[in-house]
Amino acid sequence: MATGKSRIIVPALIPGRSTWRLLVSGSAVGLLMTAAALLDPLNLLEVTELKALNAQFLLRGTAVPSSSIVIVTIDEDSFDELNLAWPWPRAVHARLLDIVSQAKPSVIGLDIVFAEPSPYGPEDDQTLARAVARAGNVVLGAALTGIRQGDFVKEDLNPPIRPVRDGARAFGFVNFDIDVDAFVRRNKLTHLFQGSALPGFDLHVYRIAAAAGLAARPLPTKDHLINYRGGPQTFQSLPYHRVLADHVPRNAFAGKIVLIGASSPILHDVFPTPFAPRGDMPGVEIHANALETLLQGEAIRPVPTAVNALLAVLGGALSLWIAITFRPGFALALVGGGLVLFLVGTHVAFLSGRWLAALPVSLTLVMTYMGAVGRNFVRERRQRRRLSRYFSPSVVEDIIQQRDDVSLKADQRWMTVLFSDIRGFTSLSERMPPEEVVQLLREYLTEMTNVVFKHGGTVDKYIGDAIMALYNVPFQAPDHAAQAVRTALELQARLRSLGERFVDKYGITLQCGVGINTGVAIVGTVGSEQRLEYTAIGDTINVGARLESLTKDLGVTILISEATYLEVKDLFVTQDLGEQRIKGKDIPVRVYSVSGHTTRAEPPATRRAA
Repeated sequence: MATGKSRIIVPALIPGRSTWRLLVSGSAVGLLMTAAALLDPLNLLEVTELKALNAQFLLRGTAVPSSSIVIVTIDEDSFDELNLAWPWPRAVHARLLDIVSQAKPSVIGLDIVFAEPSPYGPEDDQTLARAVARAGNVVLGAALTGIRQGDFVKEDLNPPIRPVRDGARAFGFVNFDIDVDAFVRRNKLTHLFQGSALPGFDLHVYRIAAAAGLAARPLPTKDHLINYRGGPQTFQSLPYHRVLADHVPRNAFAGKIVLIGASSPILHDVFPTPFAPRGDMPGVEIHANALETLLQGEAIRPVPTAVNALLAVLGGALSLWIAITFRPGFALALVGGGLVLFLVGTHVAFLSGRWLAALPVSLTLVMTYMGAVGRNFVRERRQRRRLSRYFSPSVVEDIIQQRDDVSLKADQRWMTVLFSDIRGFTSLSERMPPEEVVQLLREYLTEMTNVVFKHGGTVDKYIGDAIMALYNVPFQAPDHAAQAVRTALELQARLRSLGERFVDKYGITLQCGVGINTGVAIVGTVGSEQRLEYTAIGDTINVGARLESLTKDLGVTILISEATYLEVKDLFVTQDLGEQRIKGKDIPVRVYSVSGHTTRAEPPATRRAA
């Protein structure tokens, strides 16, 4: 027989989920998390996901723009220098357009909405209109406004007035698509207005710039996320008043995209973005980032929901399987490592222009792992209660720790069995009240069970006042026969120490006989569909029971078989009592009594019978 700790499994005594059921349960959690992220009536998950997207930008850091974009900013200094109240006379904008257009820029985007006539009179509008016409490449801004009352929604387009828009190359809406957390992240190229696709400001500017050869990639066909290069002042910016005073070299605009817009907070054209969470990103700089995204072909597109759902399903199934299969520390390391690996993957996808939702998979991994931990805790508590009926606390702990490395299913095992029985208990119990009999048995069996557990034994069952204990189960122990004999000797010694207490309390003295046999038996969980029990069966067990009965006839307290004797003869003081006939056996069995330990300090090498 092999020595060392065996690998055992516990499914018979402690039922567990099958692998397919674990996979289905984990997959269901993944689908649930995906559905929760899609429905999300309170927008809690969506806001969290958007904050995670902000983190992707911050983790990547700022990047130098590659497109030829120059911003003319209507900033605080320009208000101070020009000393004009807003809105400024349109003749001022006309002068600026003339200065910029002389440098031959590719396109001029005027991010100012001229939806109302000038308060300075019609001539002021005419002056601007003539300057727009002279430039020939100006894109003007328009404003979309809407009114919502219940299910009724009314939208209006506020285009630049005539004659200002007549000389422009185009005009488009400058409104941004605002997320639920008020951040601007998306670039909406067109808007469905009165049944038609209305092009946006950025789309018009892009088309003119692309015709001038400034586009590195084709135009994205769908709405997308703006691939922000950074926060405010990431693009080259020139103050409005300096350009107007002709203090800027004319070649600063040659062949470039020139955007003109407000950067002063007093004009309220500022928004929160991933690089400007406090809401100080000027709208004109958002347009610059949007154009950079289009021109460089580096739009960020969300990964399809089906892909997110598939990853969540796979992650949930894998996480639950890991949590149930492996020990807690290793399972936590695997799931935690998987979560980190997935988050790294989301950032790699982000760098390649794909927005992979982080929340459904992350929540699935965490939820399935925590659910499995809770399930394991409840299951372990239940297992401990059930196993403590059979095994010592240390053995129970080993079984729990080894989990699926342990098996209690029925199998052949070379083992030792011990039977202990109180002599004359039937006649004693007839003279005592039932409640005293129960109390006496509880005290006696508790004391004796502690002895069995102390020496590595497993209590198979209590048969009235008798104890049946197994050794070398469920884990292999090379000295299992010696463990059983040590148990028998201590049982007798412990019973003697209990004698005085039992005499004082119950008026009786107790004696017990112990029979021990070693051999092959079927050990494991056996029984019916209604009830399973961990036990041992076979001729070895029957002989052990008969030896205990034979102790009364031979007048000894501990009786062992020859198979046990061969295992322990150098460790204990024994006496050969010859061959004895026992009930149910045709061939006599040689037996030995045991009276104590020898003086040898170390046990001999374990002997095994053929």
